[in-house]
Amino acid sequence: MARNIRNILFIMFDQLRFDYLSCTGHRYLETPNIDAFAARGVRFSRAYVQSTICGASRMSFYTGRYVSSHGAAWNNFPLKVGEMTLGDHLRKHGVSSWLIGKTHMKVDGEGMDRLGISHDSVIGARVAECGFDVHTRDDGLWAQGEAGFYDSSRSPYNEYLARKGYEGDNPWANHANAGIDNDGNIASGWLMKNASLPANIAEEDSETPWLTSQAIDFLGSAEAKEPWLCHLSYIKPHWPYIVPAHYHAMYGPQHIQPPVRDVCEKSNPHPVFGQFMAGTVGSAFARDEVREAVIPAYMGLVKQCDDQMGRLFAHLEETGRMEDTMIVITSDHGDYLGDHWLGEKELFHDCSVRIPMIVYDPREVADATRGSVSDALVESIDLAPTFLDAVGAKVPGHILEGRSLTPFLHGVAPDDWRSYAVSEYDYSPTQAAKNLDVAPRDARMFMVVTDAWKLIHAEGGFRPMLFDMKNDPGELHDLGGSADHGGIIEMMYEHLNEWALRMSQRTTVSDEQIMAMRSGGGSIRKGIVLGVYDQDEIDPALLVKYRGKAQRRIPG
Repeated sequence: MARNIRNILFIMFDQLRFDYLSCTGHRYLETPNIDAFAARGVRFSRAYVQSTICGASRMSFYTGRYVSSHGAAWNNFPLKVGEMTLGDHLRKHGVSSWLIGKTHMKVDGEGMDRLGISHDSVIGARVAECGFDVHTRDDGLWAQGEAGFYDSSRSPYNEYLARKGYEGDNPWANHANAGIDNDGNIASGWLMKNASLPANIAEEDSETPWLTSQAIDFLGSAEAKEPWLCHLSYIKPHWPYIVPAHYHAMYGPQHIQPPVRDVCEKSNPHPVFGQFMAGTVGSAFARDEVREAVIPAYMGLVKQCDDQMGRLFAHLEETGRMEDTMIVITSDHGDYLGDHWLGEKELFHDCSVRIPMIVYDPREVADATRGSVSDALVESIDLAPTFLDAVGAKVPGHILEGRSLTPFLHGVAPDDWRSYAVSEYDYSPTQAAKNLDVAPRDARMFMVVTDAWKLIHAEGGFRPMLFDMKNDPGELHDLGGSADHGGIIEMMYEHLNEWALRMSQRTTVSDEQIMAMRSGGGSIRKGIVLGVYDQDEIDPALLVKYRGKAQRRIPG
Protein backbone atom coordinates (compact mmCIF):
# COMPACT_ATOMS: atom_id res chain seq x y z
CA MET A 1 0.00 0.00 0.00
CA ALA A 2 1.14 3.51 -0.76
CA ARG A 3 2.37 5.67 2.08
CA ASN A 4 1.15 8.86 0.43
CA ILE A 5 -1.59 9.69 -2.03
CA ARG A 6 -0.10 10.54 -5.39
CA ASN A 7 -3.20 10.84 -7.56
CA ILE A 8 -6.94 11.42 -7.15
CA LEU A 9 -9.61 9.99 -9.45
CA PHE A 10 -12.79 11.97 -8.86
CA ILE A 11 -15.64 10.09 -10.59
CA MET A 12 -19.03 11.77 -10.84
CA PHE A 13 -22.14 10.36 -12.44
CA ASP A 14 -24.94 12.66 -13.54
CA GLN A 15 -28.33 12.24 -11.88
CA LEU A 16 -27.53 8.90 -10.19
CA ARG A 17 -29.84 8.26 -7.24
CA PHE A 18 -28.22 7.20 -3.99
CA ASP A 19 -30.51 4.16 -3.72
CA TYR A 20 -30.09 2.79 -7.26
CA LEU A 21 -27.10 0.59 -6.39
CA SER A 22 -27.28 -2.92 -4.99
CA CYS A 23 -24.90 -1.93 -2.17
CA THR A 24 -27.41 0.74 -1.11
CA GLY A 25 -30.37 -1.61 -1.14
CA HIS A 26 -31.99 -1.64 -4.56
CA ARG A 27 -34.08 -4.79 -4.84
CA TYR A 28 -33.37 -5.67 -8.46
CA LEU A 29 -30.50 -3.58 -9.83
CA GLU A 30 -27.15 -5.36 -9.47
CA THR A 31 -24.02 -3.21 -9.49
CA PRO A 32 -21.23 -5.67 -8.57
CA ASN A 33 -18.32 -3.45 -9.61
CA ILE A 34 -19.42 -0.45 -7.56
CA ASP A 35 -20.30 -2.84 -4.71
CA ALA A 36 -16.77 -4.30 -4.82
CA PHE A 37 -15.37 -0.79 -4.83
CA ALA A 38 -17.46 0.07 -1.77
CA ALA A 39 -15.97 -2.98 -0.05
CA ARG A 40 -12.55 -1.36 -0.45
CA GLY A 41 -13.52 2.06 0.85
CA VAL A 42 -16.00 3.91 3.04
CA ARG A 43 -19.56 4.46 1.88
CA PHE A 44 -21.13 7.62 3.26
CA SER A 45 -24.84 6.84 3.53
CA ARG A 46 -26.04 10.39 4.30
CA ALA A 47 -24.22 12.57 1.79
CA TYR A 48 -26.03 15.68 0.54
CA VAL A 49 -25.39 18.03 -2.36
CA GLN A 50 -25.34 21.80 -1.83
CA SER A 51 -27.92 22.27 -4.60
CA THR A 52 -30.16 19.94 -6.57
CA ILE A 53 -29.59 21.66 -9.92
CA CYS A 54 -26.65 20.43 -12.03
CA GLY A 55 -24.58 23.59 -12.46
CA ALA A 56 -24.97 24.94 -8.94
CA SER A 57 -24.20 21.55 -7.38
CA ARG A 58 -21.08 21.06 -9.46
CA MET A 59 -19.75 24.52 -8.68
CA SER A 60 -19.98 23.62 -4.99
CA PHE A 61 -18.05 20.39 -5.57
CA TYR A 62 -15.36 22.29 -7.50
CA THR A 63 -15.03 25.27 -5.16
CA GLY A 64 -15.67 23.54 -1.83
CA ARG A 65 -18.14 26.34 -1.07
CA TYR A 66 -21.87 26.72 -0.54
CA VAL A 67 -23.99 28.08 -3.39
CA SER A 68 -24.64 31.40 -1.65
CA SER A 69 -20.88 31.79 -1.34
CA HIS A 70 -19.84 31.09 -4.94
CA GLY A 71 -23.00 32.59 -6.48
CA ALA A 72 -23.43 30.28 -9.50
CA ALA A 73 -26.90 29.35 -8.33
CA TRP A 74 -28.46 27.82 -11.44
CA ASN A 75 -27.50 26.22 -14.74
CA ASN A 76 -25.57 28.67 -16.90
CA PHE A 77 -25.12 31.18 -14.09
CA PRO A 78 -21.41 31.96 -14.52
CA LEU A 79 -18.91 31.08 -11.82
CA LYS A 80 -17.39 34.48 -11.17
CA VAL A 81 -13.78 35.18 -12.05
CA GLY A 82 -11.58 34.88 -8.99
CA GLU A 83 -13.46 32.03 -7.34
CA MET A 84 -10.83 29.45 -6.40
CA THR A 85 -11.39 25.86 -7.50
CA LEU A 86 -9.83 22.44 -6.98
CA GLY A 87 -7.27 23.09 -9.69
CA ASP A 88 -6.16 26.36 -8.12
CA HIS A 89 -5.70 24.74 -4.71
CA LEU A 90 -3.97 21.59 -5.94
CA ARG A 91 -1.51 23.22 -8.34
CA LYS A 92 0.05 25.05 -5.40
CA HIS A 93 1.13 21.63 -4.16
CA GLY A 94 2.41 20.16 -7.41
CA VAL A 95 -0.78 18.32 -8.39
CA SER A 96 -2.31 18.99 -11.82
CA SER A 97 -6.07 18.96 -12.29
CA TRP A 98 -7.64 17.42 -15.40
CA LEU A 99 -11.18 17.17 -16.74
CA ILE A 100 -12.75 14.33 -18.69
CA GLY A 101 -16.44 14.85 -19.39
CA LYS A 102 -18.95 17.32 -18.02
CA THR A 103 -18.77 20.38 -15.76
CA HIS A 104 -21.86 22.41 -16.77
CA MET A 105 -19.60 25.45 -16.36
CA LYS A 106 -20.64 28.80 -17.82
CA VAL A 107 -17.70 31.14 -18.21
CA ASP A 108 -17.79 34.63 -16.70
CA GLY A 109 -16.78 36.21 -20.02
CA GLU A 110 -17.71 39.72 -18.91
CA GLY A 111 -15.54 39.38 -15.81
CA MET A 112 -12.61 38.09 -17.87
CA ASP A 113 -12.90 41.02 -20.27
CA ARG A 114 -13.14 43.51 -17.41
CA LEU A 115 -9.90 42.17 -15.93
CA GLY A 116 -8.15 41.85 -19.27
CA ILE A 117 -7.81 38.07 -19.11
CA SER A 118 -7.27 36.63 -22.56
CA HIS A 119 -9.68 33.81 -23.37
CA ASP A 120 -6.89 32.11 -25.32
CA SER A 121 -4.37 32.12 -22.48
CA VAL A 122 -3.70 29.22 -20.10
CA ILE A 123 -5.21 31.22 -17.24
CA GLY A 124 -8.21 32.16 -19.39
CA ALA A 125 -8.79 28.54 -20.36
CA ARG A 126 -8.69 27.45 -16.74
CA VAL A 127 -11.08 30.21 -15.68
CA ALA A 128 -13.44 28.97 -18.38
CA GLU A 129 -13.19 25.34 -17.27
CA CYS A 130 -13.76 25.47 -13.50
CA GLY A 131 -10.00 25.55 -12.93
CA PHE A 132 -9.34 22.28 -14.78
CA ASP A 133 -6.98 21.64 -17.63
CA VAL A 134 -9.03 19.87 -20.27
CA HIS A 135 -8.28 16.41 -21.58
CA THR A 136 -11.86 16.04 -22.93
CA ARG A 137 -14.71 18.48 -22.21
CA ASP A 138 -18.17 17.38 -23.25
CA ASP A 139 -21.27 18.42 -21.33
CA GLY A 140 -23.34 15.87 -23.19
CA LEU A 141 -26.50 17.82 -23.98
CA TRP A 142 -26.47 18.44 -27.71
CA ALA A 143 -30.17 19.15 -28.00
CA GLN A 144 -31.26 21.03 -31.12
CA GLY A 145 -34.48 22.88 -31.84
CA GLU A 146 -35.83 25.51 -34.17
CA ALA A 147 -33.83 28.15 -32.31
CA GLY A 148 -30.57 26.22 -32.68
CA PHE A 149 -28.45 24.17 -30.30
CA TYR A 150 -28.91 24.18 -26.53
CA ASP A 151 -25.11 24.06 -26.22
CA SER A 152 -23.29 25.70 -29.10
CA SER A 153 -19.79 24.76 -27.98
CA ARG A 154 -17.68 22.02 -29.51
CA SER A 155 -18.70 18.39 -28.96
CA PRO A 156 -15.77 15.93 -29.04
CA TYR A 157 -18.30 13.12 -28.72
CA ASN A 158 -20.20 14.14 -31.85
CA GLU A 159 -16.86 14.44 -33.65
CA TYR A 160 -15.98 10.91 -32.50
CA LEU A 161 -19.30 9.57 -33.79
CA ALA A 162 -18.79 11.29 -37.14
CA ARG A 163 -15.35 9.67 -37.46
CA LYS A 164 -16.94 6.31 -36.71
CA GLY A 165 -19.35 6.79 -39.61
CA TYR A 166 -22.55 7.76 -37.81
CA GLU A 167 -24.52 9.96 -40.17
CA GLY A 168 -26.16 13.36 -39.65
CA ASP A 169 -25.01 16.69 -38.28
CA ASN A 170 -25.97 15.67 -34.72
CA PRO A 171 -25.37 11.93 -34.20
CA TRP A 172 -25.69 12.46 -30.44
CA ALA A 173 -29.39 13.19 -30.98
CA ASN A 174 -30.09 10.80 -33.86
CA HIS A 175 -28.03 7.79 -32.76
CA ALA A 176 -26.78 7.86 -29.15
CA ASN A 177 -30.08 9.20 -27.83
CA ALA A 178 -32.61 7.83 -30.28
CA GLY A 179 -33.95 4.48 -31.41
CA ILE A 180 -35.68 3.39 -34.61
CA ASP A 181 -39.45 2.95 -34.78
CA ASN A 182 -41.33 0.25 -36.69
CA ASP A 183 -41.41 2.43 -39.82
CA GLY A 184 -37.67 3.06 -39.79
CA ASN A 185 -37.96 6.59 -38.47
CA ILE A 186 -35.94 8.30 -35.72
CA ALA A 187 -37.51 7.57 -32.34
CA SER A 188 -36.08 10.34 -30.21
CA GLY A 189 -35.13 9.63 -26.61
CA TRP A 190 -36.70 12.97 -25.71
CA LEU A 191 -40.07 11.22 -26.08
CA MET A 192 -40.24 8.98 -23.04
CA LYS A 193 -42.45 6.44 -24.77
CA ASN A 194 -39.33 5.48 -26.76
CA ALA A 195 -37.30 4.64 -23.65
CA SER A 196 -37.85 0.90 -24.14
CA LEU A 197 -36.19 0.93 -27.56
CA PRO A 198 -32.46 0.25 -27.95
CA ALA A 199 -30.45 3.32 -28.86
CA ASN A 200 -29.39 3.32 -32.51
CA ILE A 201 -25.71 2.96 -31.72
CA ALA A 202 -23.18 0.23 -31.02
CA GLU A 203 -22.88 -0.12 -27.25
CA GLU A 204 -19.12 0.46 -27.29
CA ASP A 205 -19.68 3.79 -29.06
CA SER A 206 -22.24 5.14 -26.59
CA GLU A 207 -21.43 7.93 -24.16
CA THR A 208 -20.42 5.98 -21.05
CA PRO A 209 -17.93 3.61 -22.74
CA TRP A 210 -16.56 6.52 -24.77
CA LEU A 211 -15.77 8.53 -21.64
CA THR A 212 -14.22 5.46 -19.99
CA SER A 213 -11.96 5.12 -23.02
CA GLN A 214 -11.02 8.77 -22.68
CA ALA A 215 -10.05 8.13 -19.05
CA ILE A 216 -7.94 5.11 -19.94
CA ASP A 217 -6.26 7.19 -22.64
CA PHE A 218 -5.49 9.88 -20.07
CA LEU A 219 -3.99 7.38 -17.63
CA GLY A 220 -1.46 6.32 -20.25
CA SER A 221 -0.65 9.82 -21.47
CA ALA A 222 2.17 12.24 -20.71
CA GLU A 223 -0.40 14.32 -18.81
CA ALA A 224 -0.51 11.61 -16.14
CA LYS A 225 3.25 11.39 -15.55
CA GLU A 226 3.13 13.93 -12.74
CA PRO A 227 0.76 13.78 -9.72
CA TRP A 228 -2.77 14.52 -10.84
CA LEU A 229 -6.42 14.86 -9.99
CA CYS A 230 -8.62 13.57 -12.81
CA HIS A 231 -12.28 14.54 -12.72
CA LEU A 232 -14.01 11.81 -14.71
CA SER A 233 -17.48 13.27 -15.08
CA TYR A 234 -19.97 10.97 -16.79
CA ILE A 235 -23.01 12.20 -18.70
CA LYS A 236 -25.32 9.34 -17.70
CA PRO A 237 -27.71 8.11 -16.29
CA HIS A 238 -29.06 11.63 -16.92
CA TRP A 239 -31.88 11.88 -19.47
CA PRO A 240 -32.67 11.36 -22.33
CA TYR A 241 -33.66 7.98 -20.91
CA ILE A 242 -32.55 5.58 -23.63
CA VAL A 243 -29.77 2.99 -23.60
CA PRO A 244 -28.13 0.73 -26.21
CA ALA A 245 -28.80 -2.97 -26.57
CA HIS A 246 -28.47 -5.25 -24.61
CA TYR A 247 -29.03 -2.94 -21.64
CA HIS A 248 -32.39 -1.79 -23.00
CA ALA A 249 -33.93 -5.23 -22.34
CA MET A 250 -32.33 -6.09 -18.98
CA TYR A 251 -35.16 -4.69 -16.88
CA GLY A 252 -38.91 -4.42 -17.20
CA PRO A 253 -41.95 -3.24 -15.26
CA GLN A 254 -41.55 -6.16 -12.86
CA HIS A 255 -38.24 -4.64 -11.69
CA ILE A 256 -39.69 -1.24 -10.83
CA GLN A 257 -39.84 -0.51 -7.13
CA PRO A 258 -43.12 1.05 -5.91
CA PRO A 259 -43.10 4.86 -6.00
CA VAL A 260 -42.56 6.67 -2.72
CA ARG A 261 -45.64 8.87 -2.79
CA ASP A 262 -49.04 9.28 -1.16
CA VAL A 263 -52.24 11.05 -2.14
CA CYS A 264 -51.95 13.08 1.06
CA GLU A 265 -49.08 14.98 -0.57
CA LYS A 266 -51.57 16.51 -2.99
CA SER A 267 -53.85 17.76 -0.23
CA ASN A 268 -53.06 21.42 0.47
CA PRO A 269 -49.39 21.10 -0.56
CA HIS A 270 -46.76 23.74 0.03
CA PRO A 271 -47.25 26.23 -2.84
CA VAL A 272 -43.81 25.64 -4.36
CA PHE A 273 -44.15 21.86 -4.10
CA GLY A 274 -47.59 22.12 -5.63
CA GLN A 275 -46.28 24.05 -8.61
CA PHE A 276 -43.61 21.45 -9.34
CA MET A 277 -46.15 18.61 -9.04
CA ALA A 278 -48.39 20.43 -11.52
CA GLY A 279 -45.55 21.17 -13.95
CA THR A 280 -44.90 19.31 -17.19
CA VAL A 281 -42.31 16.91 -15.77
CA GLY A 282 -44.15 16.25 -12.51
CA SER A 283 -47.42 15.60 -14.32
CA ALA A 284 -45.68 13.16 -16.66
CA PHE A 285 -43.98 11.13 -13.94
CA ALA A 286 -47.22 10.90 -11.97
CA ARG A 287 -48.40 8.56 -14.77
CA ASP A 288 -47.61 4.86 -14.35
CA GLU A 289 -47.01 4.41 -18.10
CA VAL A 290 -44.18 6.97 -17.93
CA ARG A 291 -42.50 5.29 -14.96
CA GLU A 292 -42.89 1.88 -16.64
CA ALA A 293 -41.15 3.18 -19.76
CA VAL A 294 -38.44 5.28 -18.14
CA ILE A 295 -37.27 3.40 -15.05
CA PRO A 296 -36.14 0.19 -16.84
CA ALA A 297 -34.09 2.38 -19.21
CA TYR A 298 -32.67 4.34 -16.27
CA MET A 299 -31.72 1.05 -14.61
CA GLY A 300 -30.06 -0.08 -17.84
CA LEU A 301 -28.05 3.15 -17.93
CA VAL A 302 -26.93 2.56 -14.33
CA LYS A 303 -26.00 -1.04 -15.16
CA GLN A 304 -23.90 0.17 -18.08
CA CYS A 305 -22.17 2.64 -15.77
CA ASP A 306 -21.35 -0.16 -13.36
CA ASP A 307 -19.94 -2.34 -16.14
CA GLN A 308 -17.70 0.51 -17.22
CA MET A 309 -16.48 0.87 -13.63
CA GLY A 310 -15.43 -2.77 -13.85
CA ARG A 311 -13.50 -2.00 -17.02
CA LEU A 312 -11.86 1.08 -15.51
CA PHE A 313 -10.94 -0.58 -12.20
CA ALA A 314 -9.42 -3.55 -14.05
CA HIS A 315 -7.17 -1.12 -15.93
CA LEU A 316 -6.18 0.62 -12.70
CA GLU A 317 -5.28 -2.73 -11.14
CA GLU A 318 -3.25 -3.82 -14.17
CA THR A 319 -1.26 -0.58 -14.19
CA GLY A 320 -0.71 -0.40 -10.42
CA ARG A 321 -2.68 2.81 -10.04
CA MET A 322 -4.91 1.40 -7.31
CA GLU A 323 -1.87 1.52 -5.02
CA ASP A 324 -1.34 5.28 -5.04
CA THR A 325 -4.66 6.79 -6.15
CA MET A 326 -7.53 7.99 -4.00
CA ILE A 327 -10.80 7.26 -5.81
CA VAL A 328 -14.23 8.74 -5.23
CA ILE A 329 -17.56 7.73 -6.78
CA THR A 330 -20.44 10.17 -6.38
CA SER A 331 -23.20 12.04 -8.24
CA ASP A 332 -24.22 15.67 -8.70
CA HIS A 333 -27.82 14.97 -7.51
CA GLY A 334 -30.54 12.34 -7.77
CA ASP A 335 -33.73 11.83 -9.79
CA TYR A 336 -37.32 11.72 -8.54
CA LEU A 337 -38.51 9.12 -11.12
CA GLY A 338 -42.10 9.63 -9.99
CA ASP A 339 -41.51 9.67 -6.24
CA HIS A 340 -43.58 12.40 -4.54
CA TRP A 341 -45.44 12.90 -7.85
CA LEU A 342 -42.32 14.52 -9.35
CA GLY A 343 -39.71 13.91 -12.01
CA GLU A 344 -36.22 15.32 -12.50
CA LYS A 345 -34.56 16.76 -9.35
CA GLU A 346 -34.64 20.33 -7.96
CA LEU A 347 -36.60 19.96 -4.69
CA PHE A 348 -35.23 18.52 -1.46
CA HIS A 349 -36.66 15.05 -0.91
CA ASP A 350 -33.86 12.55 -0.32
CA CYS A 351 -34.22 10.93 -3.74
CA SER A 352 -33.13 14.28 -5.20
CA VAL A 353 -30.74 15.89 -2.69
CA ARG A 354 -29.04 12.79 -1.25
CA ILE A 355 -26.26 11.20 -3.28
CA PRO A 356 -24.07 8.12 -3.35
CA MET A 357 -20.56 8.84 -2.05
CA ILE A 358 -17.87 6.18 -1.76
CA VAL A 359 -14.25 7.09 -0.96
CA TYR A 360 -11.31 4.72 -1.39
CA ASP A 361 -8.04 5.61 0.36
CA PRO A 362 -5.19 3.24 -0.67
CA ARG A 363 -3.07 3.86 2.42
CA GLU A 364 -2.61 1.19 5.08
CA VAL A 365 -3.98 3.52 7.74
CA ALA A 366 -7.38 3.15 6.03
CA ASP A 367 -7.40 -0.67 6.14
CA ALA A 368 -9.54 -0.87 9.28
CA THR A 369 -12.44 1.01 7.66
CA ARG A 370 -12.63 -0.85 4.36
CA GLY A 371 -16.15 -1.89 3.55
CA SER A 372 -17.63 0.22 6.31
CA VAL A 373 -20.61 2.56 6.15
CA SER A 374 -20.64 5.97 7.81
CA ASP A 375 -23.96 7.60 8.73
CA ALA A 376 -22.34 10.99 9.40
CA LEU A 377 -23.95 14.01 7.76
CA VAL A 378 -21.64 14.67 4.82
CA GLU A 379 -21.82 17.47 2.26
CA SER A 380 -20.45 17.58 -1.27
CA ILE A 381 -18.15 20.45 -0.27
CA ASP A 382 -16.27 18.02 1.99
CA LEU A 383 -14.48 16.45 -0.97
CA ALA A 384 -12.29 19.47 -1.80
CA PRO A 385 -10.64 19.58 1.66
CA THR A 386 -10.41 15.77 1.62
CA PHE A 387 -8.41 15.92 -1.60
CA LEU A 388 -6.04 18.56 -0.24
CA ASP A 389 -5.63 16.57 2.94
CA ALA A 390 -4.85 13.45 0.90
CA VAL A 391 -1.88 15.04 -0.89
CA GLY A 392 -0.47 16.45 2.34
CA ALA A 393 -1.57 20.06 1.79
CA LYS A 394 -2.89 22.35 4.48
CA VAL A 395 -6.61 22.96 4.04
CA PRO A 396 -7.36 26.71 3.67
CA GLY A 397 -10.31 26.86 6.02
CA HIS A 398 -11.01 30.52 5.30
CA ILE A 399 -11.83 29.54 1.69
CA LEU A 400 -13.11 25.97 1.77
CA GLU A 401 -16.35 25.61 3.71
CA GLY A 402 -16.37 21.83 3.88
CA ARG A 403 -14.40 19.56 6.19
CA SER A 404 -11.99 16.77 5.34
CA LEU A 405 -13.39 13.24 5.48
CA THR A 406 -9.95 11.79 6.26
CA PRO A 407 -10.77 11.03 9.93
CA PHE A 408 -13.67 8.80 8.86
CA LEU A 409 -11.45 7.03 6.33
CA HIS A 410 -8.89 6.33 9.07
CA GLY A 411 -11.35 5.24 11.71
CA VAL A 412 -11.32 8.30 13.94
CA ALA A 413 -14.68 10.05 13.65
CA PRO A 414 -14.46 13.65 14.95
CA ASP A 415 -16.45 14.43 18.09
CA ASP A 416 -17.32 17.89 16.75
CA TRP A 417 -18.68 16.81 13.35
CA ARG A 418 -21.60 18.82 11.97
CA SER A 419 -25.07 18.14 13.37
CA TYR A 420 -26.91 19.35 10.26
CA ALA A 421 -26.42 19.63 6.51
CA VAL A 422 -27.61 22.45 4.24
CA SER A 423 -28.67 22.66 0.61
CA GLU A 424 -29.93 25.60 -1.45
CA TYR A 425 -32.06 25.97 -4.56
CA ASP A 426 -32.58 29.12 -6.61
CA TYR A 427 -35.66 28.41 -8.72
CA SER A 428 -35.99 31.97 -10.04
CA PRO A 429 -35.77 31.05 -13.76
CA THR A 430 -38.48 28.37 -13.54
CA GLN A 431 -42.11 28.31 -14.56
CA ALA A 432 -42.99 27.65 -10.92
CA ALA A 433 -41.54 31.00 -9.87
CA LYS A 434 -43.43 32.71 -12.69
CA ASN A 435 -46.72 31.07 -11.74
CA LEU A 436 -46.27 32.04 -8.08
CA ASP A 437 -45.28 35.58 -9.11
CA VAL A 438 -42.22 35.42 -6.86
CA ALA A 439 -39.54 38.05 -7.41
CA PRO A 440 -36.16 36.62 -8.51
CA ARG A 441 -34.50 37.57 -5.21
CA ASP A 442 -37.22 35.68 -3.29
CA ALA A 443 -37.36 32.54 -5.43
CA ARG A 444 -34.90 30.73 -3.20
CA MET A 445 -35.23 27.68 -0.97
CA PHE A 446 -33.04 26.31 1.79
CA MET A 447 -32.95 22.82 3.29
CA VAL A 448 -31.49 21.99 6.69
CA VAL A 449 -31.45 18.32 7.73
CA THR A 450 -30.40 16.62 10.96
CA ASP A 451 -30.46 12.98 12.00
CA ALA A 452 -34.13 13.33 12.92
CA TRP A 453 -35.67 16.26 11.01
CA LYS A 454 -35.66 18.05 7.68
CA LEU A 455 -36.87 21.64 7.32
CA ILE A 456 -37.31 23.43 4.00
CA HIS A 457 -37.57 27.20 4.04
CA ALA A 458 -38.87 29.14 1.05
CA GLU A 459 -38.36 32.89 0.83
CA GLY A 460 -41.29 35.03 -0.24
CA GLY A 461 -43.56 34.64 2.78
CA PHE A 462 -44.32 30.93 2.45
CA ARG A 463 -44.67 28.57 5.38
CA PRO A 464 -41.88 26.02 5.89
CA MET A 465 -42.01 22.31 5.12
CA LEU A 466 -41.02 19.86 7.87
CA PHE A 467 -40.44 16.09 7.78
CA ASP A 468 -39.90 13.64 10.62
CA MET A 469 -36.99 11.60 9.20
CA LYS A 470 -37.19 8.95 11.92
CA ASN A 471 -40.91 8.15 11.82
CA ASP A 472 -41.57 9.20 8.21
CA PRO A 473 -38.38 8.34 6.26
CA GLY A 474 -40.35 8.49 3.02
CA GLU A 475 -41.03 12.21 3.65
CA LEU A 476 -44.72 11.83 2.89
CA HIS A 477 -46.26 13.92 5.67
CA ASP A 478 -45.41 17.62 5.69
CA LEU A 479 -45.59 18.92 9.27
CA GLY A 480 -44.64 22.48 8.38
CA GLY A 481 -48.08 23.78 9.27
CA SER A 482 -48.45 21.77 12.47
CA ALA A 483 -48.85 23.81 15.66
CA ASP A 484 -47.64 20.78 17.60
CA HIS A 485 -44.22 21.03 15.96
CA GLY A 486 -43.55 24.71 16.58
CA GLY A 487 -40.60 23.92 18.86
CA ILE A 488 -38.99 21.65 16.28
CA ILE A 489 -39.45 24.27 13.57
CA GLU A 490 -37.86 26.90 15.80
CA MET A 491 -34.90 24.60 16.50
CA MET A 492 -34.38 23.95 12.79
CA TYR A 493 -34.52 27.67 12.05
CA GLU A 494 -31.85 28.19 14.69
CA HIS A 495 -29.62 25.79 12.74
CA LEU A 496 -30.35 27.65 9.51
CA ASN A 497 -29.63 31.01 11.15
CA GLU A 498 -26.37 29.73 12.59
CA TRP A 499 -25.34 28.58 9.12
CA ALA A 500 -26.35 31.92 7.59
CA LEU A 501 -24.08 33.74 10.05
CA ARG A 502 -21.00 31.73 9.05
CA MET A 503 -17.86 33.56 7.99
CA SER A 504 -17.85 32.92 4.26
CA GLN A 505 -16.46 35.91 2.36
CA ARG A 506 -13.12 36.68 4.01
CA THR A 507 -11.29 34.48 1.52
CA THR A 508 -8.10 36.49 0.94
CA VAL A 509 -6.81 36.53 4.52
CA SER A 510 -6.45 33.36 6.57
CA ASP A 511 -6.98 32.95 10.29
CA GLU A 512 -3.24 32.33 10.63
CA GLN A 513 -2.48 35.67 8.99
CA ILE A 514 -4.89 37.40 11.33
CA MET A 515 -3.29 35.78 14.37
CA ALA A 516 0.10 36.95 13.10
CA MET A 517 -1.26 40.48 12.86
CA ARG A 518 -2.28 40.27 16.49
CA SER A 519 1.04 38.97 17.76
CA GLY A 520 3.14 41.18 15.52
CA GLY A 521 1.66 44.45 16.75
CA GLY A 522 0.16 45.34 13.39
CA SER A 523 -0.04 49.01 12.46
CA ILE A 524 1.26 50.29 15.82
CA ARG A 525 4.74 49.06 14.85
CA LYS A 526 4.43 51.06 11.66
CA GLY A 527 3.85 54.34 13.42
CA ILE A 528 0.10 54.38 14.02
CA VAL A 529 0.28 55.21 17.75
CA LEU A 530 -3.41 55.65 18.33
CA GLY A 531 -4.99 56.34 21.72
CA VAL A 532 -1.73 56.96 23.66
CA TYR A 533 -1.59 59.92 26.03
CA ASP A 534 2.02 59.82 27.27
CA GLN A 535 5.26 58.22 26.03
CA ASP A 536 5.67 56.35 29.30
CA GLU A 537 2.55 54.35 28.54
CA ILE A 538 4.05 52.32 25.67
CA ASP A 539 7.22 50.62 24.50
CA PRO A 540 9.80 53.37 23.75
CA ALA A 541 10.73 51.59 20.51
CA LEU A 542 7.36 52.51 19.06
CA LEU A 543 8.29 56.22 19.18
CA VAL A 544 11.83 55.90 17.90
CA LYS A 545 11.00 57.69 14.64
CA TYR A 546 9.26 60.48 16.51
CA ARG A 547 12.19 61.54 18.80
CA GLY A 548 14.98 64.08 18.44
CA LYS A 549 15.51 67.82 18.38
CA ALA A 550 12.91 69.73 16.50
CA GLN A 551 13.93 71.93 13.59
CA ARG A 552 12.77 75.44 14.36
CA ARG A 553 13.32 76.85 10.93
CA ILE A 554 10.84 76.25 8.15
CA PRO A 555 12.82 75.26 5.01
CA GLY A 556 12.72 77.64 2.06
